[in-house]
Order: sequence, then C-alpha cells, then structure tokens
Amino acid sequence: MRLDSHSMYVDNLDLEIIRLLIKNSKLSIREIAKSLGKAPSLIHSRIKRLERNNLIKAYTILLDYRRLGYDVYALTLLQVDGAHIVEVEEALSREPNVKAVYDITGEYDIAVISVFKSVSELDSFIKKTLKNPYIKRSVTSIILRIVKDTPHIEIQ
Repeated sequence: MRLDSHSMYVDNLDLEIIRLLIKNSKLSIREIAKSLGKAPSLIHSRIKRLERNNLIKAYTILLDYRRLGYDVYALTLLQVDGAHIVEVEEALSREPNVKAVYDITGEYDIAVISVFKSVSELDSFIKKTLKNPYIKRSVTSIILRIVKDTPHIEIQ
C-alpha cells in the first residue's frame, strides 16, 4: 500500500512490524520475527528500510509528566503576523516546556501544547511569549483533565 504520493510503499508485514513496535519499542528483532513467523534477517532489513525512509523516526519512552510534578497543562492559541508565522513557531519549538507546536487554520495561526510545574511558570511563559512583537493575539486555556494523550493512532 502506498500511503500517499510522498511516501514509500508499505505492505502488511511493514504494518505488522510497526504495530508491534508501537506497543513496545523495546522488542528485539528476534522477538518481532518470532511473533510474525518470519526470519530475523527479513525483519531487520524491513526495520532498517522503514528507518531510512523516516517512517520510523525514533525509539523513545513515554513519560507521565504529572508524576514528575508537571501538573499544569496548557493550550495556547496565537494569532501571528503572517510573514512571521514560521519564525514564531521555530522560537516556540525551542522552549523547554513546549510539547507541541501546530500550524493551524482558522482564526488563530498557531496552537501550542505546553506543561509546567505551576501556574506561575505558565504565567512567566505566556508573558515571555507575548513579548514577541509578531504575536497579535493569544488565548490560553489550562487543561483540566486529559482524556486522551497518545503519540500514536491505531494503524489500519
């Protein structure tokens, strides 16, 4: 299956490998091969191809930030001078408490998801951000409850 005009060809074996790695990125090539009934050399070559083509970008851990003391999650929407959207997005992406920066359509240009240990840290972040002369308007909401927060969707 070709995912789109800019992507590589991905078949059912590739998708099965991806599904297993999404569930547990610590699986060894041998464990994946055994689970799928394939040779380890085949699994190794498939994973390397997926990595080379940037379909698999990294192997990482998922942290529970609240258990680390980051109790304040925020969503910030920004209206930005159109000629400087990318510049503002890049500056925001370098902020240590920012989890995600999205270029969006609609009334606002940028959506930012960030996490902080306290409301005062969030307040400092907002005040620092609003010093940027290209930001015309902002709205920040504190996220009260996380219903779903996952980096993955179920691959069909």
